[in-house]
Amino acid sequence: MAAAMMTIGSVSLFGQGRYGADSAECVKYLSYYKEYYKQKNYDDALPNWRKAFKICPPSANQTMLVDGTTLIRQLINKNKSNSVYKDALVDTLIRIHDLRAENFPKYATTAINNKGLDMVNYLQDEPKALYDGLKSVISANKENSKPQFFLFLFNAACSLYESGVLTSDDVLNDFGVAMSYMDKMPANDDTQKIRTDIENLLATSNVASCENLIALFQPRFDATPDDLSLVTNIVKVMGSTEGCTDNDLFFNAANKMHELDPSSSSAYFLYKLYAGREDIDNAIKYMEEAIAAEDTDAAQDAQYYFELATFCYKNSSNAKAFEGAMKAAELDSSLAGKCYLLIGSIWGSQVCPGNEIEKRAPYWVAVDYLVKAKNADPSLAEDANKLIAQYSQYFPQTAEAFMYNYNKGDSYTVSCGGMRAVTTVRTQD
Repeated sequence: MAAAMMTIGSVSLFGQGRYGADSAECVKYLSYYKEYYKQKNYDDALPNWRKAFKICPPSANQTMLVDGTTLIRQLINKNKSNSVYKDALVDTLIRIHDLRAENFPKYATTAINNKGLDMVNYLQDEPKALYDGLKSVISANKENSKPQFFLFLFNAACSLYESGVLTSDDVLNDFGVAMSYMDKMPANDDTQKIRTDIENLLATSNVASCENLIALFQPRFDATPDDLSLVTNIVKVMGSTEGCTDNDLFFNAANKMHELDPSSSSAYFLYKLYAGREDIDNAIKYMEEAIAAEDTDAAQDAQYYFELATFCYKNSSNAKAFEGAMKAAELDSSLAGKCYLLIGSIWGSQVCPGNEIEKRAPYWVAVDYLVKAKNADPSLAEDANKLIAQYSQYFPQTAEAFMYNYNKGDSYTVSCGGMRAVTTVRTQD
């Protein structure tokens, strides 16, 4: 009797194996739906698949679950106008992905990512459901998640922040999580574009105060200061946030970004940063680095030289201003008029030591360049003429020049303040 019971028990246990208690029916409907499915006759495949799904254990056949997602998607698309039924079908679809992940762990990452894709496709109009769903997907798959999930998640987070569902801390935490996982992903154009889109969303979301950004980024910067992607991200996001560039984190990240990946644009950025801090020497240093960089052409260098000359003139570094303006005019003739006008102003502001002729000689040079300015660019004539009239008032009298053995029309060399020019003696009468 005991042996008989063991046999019955063994048969019973065997009967509830892979295909469940009703294994014959399970196998039958798996076969029925599959024949229709192979022919892409999804309408007839569906009822047979439903019976198989009801009778068979989820672990019976992975293909049943994969095929089921296709069949349910077909049904969702046919019932878009019936929101209640559609929502129920979406729930079923998500449940199928979960069953596949639970019963076939080798394919769990793929199943969960596919679940995320279906959430993105079918939950766009439900930001909270999409947000919660993608949070669960990312929590499970981490850096193995599809990169676009981070963008959709962050977009939903920003939307929920605007509607008062999430706090700024929630959104910033989501940003930090997204960046930390994306940092571990292979770098390519797609992931970089997604990172940029997420950064742009943060910068335009009004979520982040400067204080919050410092709290978010400072620990990451301290931990990995040589991470180019991180420092670039810090500079971009903080630079787009009002009032968030005058702090040590932004300043240090900008310097590190240039150190790790020097270019004309990063050097120019540091020029602007140091100029804003009134650090004249470093501002000039980085503008000269921008000019020396190999990724600029003559036209760009000319623009840089002209901006450097203007900056130096405003900061009483006339020799450097004169040199920059001259080089800009040499590199780009279309800038020559503006350069000569600036040079005229530089010489007109130069204070030279010596006798009366030596003190007044810079005004001759100033007028020389102002005449060149209006000849090179007639649109500057009005400004040039005003300055010419102003500086001409400081020309010496004829008798005064004669006292120093100079006559009107004589050649005269001016050397003052690190600048040198050959001009012509002129007097007021």
